[in-house]
Amino acid sequence: MSTRAAACWAGGIRPEWTLTVAPSTDPPPPSPEALAALGDRALVRICLEGRPEAFDALVERYQRAVYRLCRRFAPAHEDALDLSQEVFLRAFKGLDRFRGDAALSTWLYRIAVNVCLNRAAARPPRAVPLDAAAPLAAGEEDAAARLERRGRRDRVRAAIARLPARQRATIILRVYHELPHEEIAAVLGTTVGASKANLFHALRSLKRRLSGDGREGR
Repeated sequence: MSTRAAACWAGGIRPEWTLTVAPSTDPPPPSPEALAALGDRALVRICLEGRPEAFDALVERYQRAVYRLCRRFAPAHEDALDLSQEVFLRAFKGLDRFRGDAALSTWLYRIAVNVCLNRAAARPPRAVPLDAAAPLAAGEEDAAARLERRGRRDRVRAAIARLPARQRATIILRVYHELPHEEIAAVLGTTVGASKANLFHALRSLKRRLSGDGREGR
Protein backbone atom coordinates (compact mmCIF):
# COMPACT_ATOMS: atom_id res chain seq x y z
CA MET A 1 0.00 0.00 0.00
CA SER A 2 1.38 3.45 -0.83
CA THR A 3 2.13 6.02 1.87
CA ARG A 4 -0.63 8.26 0.54
CA ALA A 5 -3.19 5.44 0.62
CA ALA A 6 -2.14 4.35 4.13
CA ALA A 7 -2.58 7.85 5.42
CA CYS A 8 -6.27 7.59 4.69
CA TRP A 9 -6.63 5.24 7.64
CA ALA A 10 -6.22 6.30 11.26
CA GLY A 11 -2.66 5.54 12.37
CA GLY A 12 -1.82 4.29 8.93
CA ILE A 13 -3.34 0.91 9.76
CA ARG A 14 -5.95 -0.44 7.35
CA PRO A 15 -8.89 -1.93 9.23
CA GLU A 16 -9.96 -5.45 8.49
CA TRP A 17 -13.63 -5.98 7.67
CA THR A 18 -16.01 -8.18 5.75
CA LEU A 19 -19.06 -7.03 3.84
CA THR A 20 -22.21 -8.96 4.62
CA VAL A 21 -25.18 -8.54 2.26
CA ALA A 22 -28.50 -9.25 3.89
CA PRO A 23 -30.71 -11.61 1.88
CA SER A 24 -33.61 -9.98 0.01
CA THR A 25 -36.87 -9.90 1.88
CA ASP A 26 -38.88 -9.81 -1.34
CA PRO A 27 -40.83 -13.02 -1.90
CA PRO A 28 -39.82 -15.05 -4.96
CA PRO A 29 -42.07 -14.66 -7.99
CA PRO A 30 -44.92 -17.16 -8.00
CA SER A 31 -44.53 -20.15 -10.26
CA PRO A 32 -46.88 -20.69 -13.24
CA GLU A 33 -48.52 -23.48 -11.30
CA ALA A 34 -49.13 -21.23 -8.31
CA LEU A 35 -50.56 -18.51 -10.53
CA ALA A 36 -52.87 -20.96 -12.25
CA ALA A 37 -54.38 -21.85 -8.88
CA LEU A 38 -55.30 -18.23 -8.06
CA GLY A 39 -58.63 -16.58 -8.74
CA ASP A 40 -59.14 -13.94 -11.40
CA ARG A 41 -59.15 -10.97 -9.04
CA ALA A 42 -55.95 -12.11 -7.35
CA LEU A 43 -54.24 -12.41 -10.73
CA VAL A 44 -55.42 -8.94 -11.71
CA ARG A 45 -54.02 -7.51 -8.47
CA ILE A 46 -50.66 -9.25 -8.92
CA CYS A 47 -50.42 -8.05 -12.51
CA LEU A 48 -51.16 -4.46 -11.48
CA GLU A 49 -48.41 -4.77 -8.87
CA GLY A 50 -45.92 -5.13 -11.71
CA ARG A 51 -45.84 -8.85 -12.41
CA PRO A 52 -47.08 -9.35 -15.98
CA GLU A 53 -46.69 -13.11 -15.70
CA ALA A 54 -50.00 -13.02 -13.84
CA PHE A 55 -51.65 -11.76 -17.02
CA ASP A 56 -50.13 -14.69 -18.89
CA ALA A 57 -52.09 -16.94 -16.54
CA LEU A 58 -55.30 -15.05 -17.39
CA VAL A 59 -54.60 -15.42 -21.10
CA GLU A 60 -54.05 -19.14 -20.64
CA ARG A 61 -57.34 -19.36 -18.75
CA TYR A 62 -59.52 -17.46 -21.22
CA GLN A 63 -57.84 -17.63 -24.61
CA ARG A 64 -59.97 -20.53 -25.82
CA ALA A 65 -63.27 -18.86 -24.86
CA VAL A 66 -62.23 -15.53 -26.39
CA TYR A 67 -61.06 -17.24 -29.57
CA ARG A 68 -64.34 -19.14 -29.91
CA LEU A 69 -66.28 -15.90 -29.61
CA CYS A 70 -64.10 -14.14 -32.15
CA ARG A 71 -64.45 -17.09 -34.51
CA ARG A 72 -68.22 -16.56 -34.56
CA PHE A 73 -67.66 -13.11 -35.97
CA ALA A 74 -64.68 -13.98 -38.19
CA PRO A 75 -64.78 -17.59 -39.41
CA ALA A 76 -61.27 -17.48 -40.89
CA HIS A 77 -58.83 -18.91 -38.36
CA GLU A 78 -56.22 -16.21 -38.96
CA ASP A 79 -58.78 -13.42 -38.52
CA ALA A 80 -60.04 -14.94 -35.29
CA LEU A 81 -56.50 -15.19 -33.93
CA ASP A 82 -55.85 -11.57 -34.86
CA LEU A 83 -59.04 -10.47 -33.11
CA SER A 84 -58.21 -12.53 -30.02
CA GLN A 85 -54.78 -10.93 -29.76
CA GLU A 86 -56.37 -7.49 -30.04
CA VAL A 87 -58.80 -8.38 -27.24
CA PHE A 88 -56.05 -9.39 -24.83
CA LEU A 89 -53.89 -6.42 -25.80
CA ARG A 90 -56.74 -4.05 -24.96
CA ALA A 91 -57.45 -5.95 -21.76
CA PHE A 92 -53.82 -5.69 -20.65
CA LYS A 93 -53.65 -1.97 -21.39
CA GLY A 94 -56.93 -1.32 -19.60
CA LEU A 95 -56.57 -3.75 -16.71
CA ASP A 96 -56.52 -0.93 -14.18
CA ARG A 97 -60.07 -0.11 -15.27
CA PHE A 98 -61.39 -3.52 -14.27
CA ARG A 99 -63.43 -2.76 -11.16
CA GLY A 100 -64.56 -6.26 -10.32
CA ASP A 101 -68.25 -5.36 -10.45
CA ALA A 102 -68.67 -8.18 -12.98
CA ALA A 103 -66.80 -11.41 -13.63
CA LEU A 104 -63.56 -11.04 -15.53
CA SER A 105 -64.97 -13.31 -18.23
CA THR A 106 -67.86 -10.87 -18.72
CA TRP A 107 -65.40 -7.99 -18.97
CA LEU A 108 -63.34 -9.86 -21.57
CA TYR A 109 -66.46 -10.77 -23.55
CA ARG A 110 -67.42 -7.08 -23.54
CA ILE A 111 -64.04 -6.15 -25.01
CA ALA A 112 -64.24 -9.00 -27.52
CA VAL A 113 -67.69 -8.04 -28.77
CA ASN A 114 -66.62 -4.41 -29.18
CA VAL A 115 -63.47 -5.42 -31.05
CA CYS A 116 -65.38 -7.80 -33.32
CA LEU A 117 -68.21 -5.38 -34.06
CA ASN A 118 -65.77 -2.57 -34.78
CA ARG A 119 -63.90 -4.82 -37.19
CA ALA A 120 -67.16 -5.93 -38.80
CA ALA A 121 -68.24 -2.31 -39.26
CA ALA A 122 -65.02 -1.59 -41.12
CA ARG A 123 -65.29 -4.61 -43.41
CA PRO A 124 -68.04 -6.32 -45.44
CA PRO A 125 -70.12 -8.86 -43.46
CA ARG A 126 -68.61 -12.32 -43.30
CA ALA A 127 -70.22 -15.65 -42.56
CA VAL A 128 -70.56 -16.85 -38.97
CA PRO A 129 -69.85 -20.57 -38.40
CA LEU A 130 -72.59 -22.50 -36.64
CA ASP A 131 -72.03 -25.65 -34.67
CA ALA A 132 -74.62 -27.59 -32.71
CA ALA A 133 -76.76 -24.97 -31.03
CA ALA A 134 -77.17 -24.89 -27.27
CA PRO A 135 -80.64 -25.42 -25.80
CA LEU A 136 -82.56 -22.25 -25.04
CA ALA A 137 -84.81 -21.50 -22.11
CA ALA A 138 -88.48 -22.36 -22.25
CA GLY A 139 -90.36 -20.09 -24.60
CA GLU A 140 -87.37 -19.37 -26.87
CA GLU A 141 -87.43 -21.15 -30.19
CA ASP A 142 -84.22 -22.89 -31.17
CA ALA A 143 -84.64 -21.53 -34.68
CA ALA A 144 -80.98 -21.62 -35.68
CA ALA A 145 -80.57 -25.31 -34.83
CA ARG A 146 -83.77 -26.32 -36.63
CA LEU A 147 -82.77 -24.39 -39.71
CA GLU A 148 -79.32 -25.92 -39.67
CA ARG A 149 -80.79 -29.44 -39.48
CA ARG A 150 -82.63 -28.64 -42.70
CA GLY A 151 -79.32 -28.30 -44.47
CA ARG A 152 -79.27 -24.50 -44.62
CA ARG A 153 -75.98 -23.98 -42.85
CA ASP A 154 -74.50 -21.50 -45.31
CA ARG A 155 -77.68 -19.49 -45.58
CA VAL A 156 -77.92 -19.28 -41.79
CA ARG A 157 -74.34 -18.07 -41.55
CA ALA A 158 -74.96 -15.37 -44.13
CA ALA A 159 -78.24 -14.35 -42.48
CA ILE A 160 -76.61 -13.98 -39.06
CA ALA A 161 -73.84 -11.89 -40.59
CA ARG A 162 -76.50 -9.47 -41.89
CA LEU A 163 -78.23 -9.00 -38.53
CA PRO A 164 -77.92 -5.64 -36.74
CA ALA A 165 -74.91 -5.53 -34.46
CA ARG A 166 -76.66 -6.03 -31.12
CA GLN A 167 -78.93 -8.76 -32.46
CA ARG A 168 -75.97 -10.56 -33.94
CA ALA A 169 -73.98 -10.34 -30.71
CA THR A 170 -76.98 -11.43 -28.64
CA ILE A 171 -77.74 -14.54 -30.67
CA ILE A 172 -74.06 -15.57 -30.66
CA LEU A 173 -73.70 -15.10 -26.91
CA ARG A 174 -77.03 -16.73 -26.06
CA VAL A 175 -77.26 -19.62 -28.48
CA TYR A 176 -73.64 -20.56 -29.07
CA HIS A 177 -72.01 -19.52 -25.78
CA GLU A 178 -75.01 -20.28 -23.57
CA LEU A 179 -74.72 -17.08 -21.58
CA PRO A 180 -77.75 -16.10 -19.48
CA HIS A 181 -79.53 -12.89 -20.42
CA GLU A 182 -78.19 -11.21 -17.26
CA GLU A 183 -74.60 -11.71 -18.43
CA ILE A 184 -75.43 -10.76 -22.02
CA ALA A 185 -76.90 -7.51 -20.71
CA ALA A 186 -73.67 -6.85 -18.79
CA VAL A 187 -71.55 -7.61 -21.86
CA LEU A 188 -73.56 -5.36 -24.16
CA GLY A 189 -74.23 -2.65 -21.60
CA THR A 190 -77.98 -3.02 -21.85
CA THR A 191 -80.88 -4.46 -19.83
CA VAL A 192 -82.13 -8.01 -19.48
CA GLY A 193 -85.34 -7.00 -21.20
CA ALA A 194 -83.41 -5.54 -24.13
CA SER A 195 -81.34 -8.70 -24.39
CA LYS A 196 -84.45 -10.85 -24.60
CA ALA A 197 -85.98 -8.49 -27.15
CA ASN A 198 -82.82 -8.58 -29.27
CA LEU A 199 -82.88 -12.38 -29.27
CA PHE A 200 -86.55 -12.45 -30.20
CA HIS A 201 -86.08 -10.05 -33.10
CA ALA A 202 -82.92 -11.86 -34.26
CA LEU A 203 -84.68 -15.22 -34.37
CA ARG A 204 -87.69 -13.73 -36.10
CA SER A 205 -85.47 -12.09 -38.69
CA LEU A 206 -83.65 -15.37 -39.33
CA LYS A 207 -86.91 -17.24 -39.76
CA ARG A 208 -88.17 -14.62 -42.18
CA ARG A 209 -84.99 -14.61 -44.26
CA LEU A 210 -84.75 -18.39 -44.39
CA SER A 211 -88.41 -19.38 -44.65
CA GLY A 212 -88.19 -19.79 -48.42
CA ASP A 213 -90.82 -17.19 -49.08
CA GLY A 214 -88.50 -15.07 -51.22
CA ARG A 215 -87.73 -12.48 -48.54
CA GLU A 216 -84.23 -13.64 -47.59
CA GLY A 217 -82.54 -10.60 -48.94
CA ARG A 218 -84.84 -8.12 -47.20
